[in-house]
Amino acid sequence: MPDISDKEKTVKVVIFGEEYPIRGDVDEKYVLRVADYVDKKMKEIARKSRNKSPNRIAILTALNMAGELLDLKDSREESLSRVEDRAKSILDLIDSKLPDCDED
Repeated sequence: MPDISDKEKTVKVVIFGEEYPIRGDVDEKYVLRVADYVDKKMKEIARKSRNKSPNRIAILTALNMAGELLDLKDSREESLSRVEDRAKSILDLIDSKLPDCDED
């Protein structure tokens, strides 16, 4: 994922009604896409929350997004583990079918 903390270019985004200048060395479309995702998540959380404090909404959104990220990481690790297990099984099967070759 691109690092949006470098200070080479500024893109103005609006998140939850506030404008933020984002400085970075990334594609403007990427920054806008990230900001749009955060904005939509904050609005979604705000609709469901009784407390409408922007700070509270931001924290709840961050927790929600962190949960999504951790779920994706867990899923990725499980998938990678299954692929590694499958590859090992295939290699074991190939090894069992090949004649033994003694190295001299």
